[in-house]
Amino acid sequence: MAAAGTLDCLQAIKWERPRLTILNQLLLPHRREYVEIATSEQAHHAIVSMQTRGAPAIAMVAALALAAEVSGLLFASNDEAREHIRGRLEYLKTSRPTAVNLFEAAGRLRAVVDEADGDVVKAYVDAAERMLEKDVADNKAIGKWGSAFLSEIDGDKVLTHCNTGALATAGHGTALGIVRNMWQDGQLGHVFFTETRPYNQGARLTAFELVSEGIPATLVCDSAVSALMAKDRDVKAVVVGADRVAANGDTANKVGTYQLAIAARFHGRAFIVAAPSTSIDLGMRDGSGIVVEERSPAEITTASGFTVASVAGGSGLESETLQIAPSGVNAWNPSFDVTPAALITAIVTERGVFVKQPGADAFDLCAAPADV
Repeated sequence: MAAAGTLDCLQAIKWERPRLTILNQLLLPHRREYVEIATSEQAHHAIVSMQTRGAPAIAMVAALALAAEVSGLLFASNDEAREHIRGRLEYLKTSRPTAVNLFEAAGRLRAVVDEADGDVVKAYVDAAERMLEKDVADNKAIGKWGSAFLSEIDGDKVLTHCNTGALATAGHGTALGIVRNMWQDGQLGHVFFTETRPYNQGARLTAFELVSEGIPATLVCDSAVSALMAKDRDVKAVVVGADRVAANGDTANKVGTYQLAIAARFHGRAFIVAAPSTSIDLGMRDGSGIVVEERSPAEITTASGFTVASVAGGSGLESETLQIAPSGVNAWNPSFDVTPAALITAIVTERGVFVKQPGADAFDLCAAPADV
């Protein structure tokens, strides 16, 4: 069984029992290279190094890597297999602290092996495969609900941040999945997307997806979004993903999301969060408890990329790292920020669209979603 992206070139996760390969996103958009992930250690490295990224994709790569690992091991007993899987799940959870999908998936998979009466390894692998199928189905449902909700708002342009498409999930995407559905439904004239410094997931990955599918799009600097909203009234909404949503709707997402929400509120535009239910942490009362990952200062004091000549030449990519800031300068590099629920118009999940009650600053994510 394999998870398919919208196009073959967008298939970020390939699973053919018991073999897992992932698209090395550090080389995109200039080279498509798949890496085999056969152990939980390799999955941990792929997640930390950003070979794979996006909250749903991180959870799936971790789950399937352990499925590949245990498929190749011989255990003396089911109890031995159970203890091995429990330990590996705890280890994989240390790869990224902010994205809740990984923790939620690990919890569900642990429950499966705890409760398994027969072959523990088979029970685990079967459960991981079911999660893969559900991720794609959930993303398509998010796209459908989000497109329907946005069809009620005037304008035919949207702005998105970071990468939330097929490359960040098992297929289709969350926020970019909504953009895909809007395009298919004939209600999207144009999408603007941010470069998303310092890792440039927008300039590299969202651009790659949109160009691959022929969706009309324009890249903008992170610092240009307020000017864009002031200039173009047809930009009706900002649509973003989420790495963790607290019970009240406070949302952790790629750094820069918070300022987009502030800009959207000032300019009177809708601000939409798209996320599967696995991204909602009902045990987290509000965003103050969300641990925000901080990454190396070198990601903002230097810039890495492939030389123009090597990209144009096609014979092989040459990577270079450039020093931007002076040596010794202090640098703060949070990977995420937390957007208060008060700034969010709606949260779109596979279950439907959540909106706040009139006058409320928080969402009730335990209630039924609104009808669209």
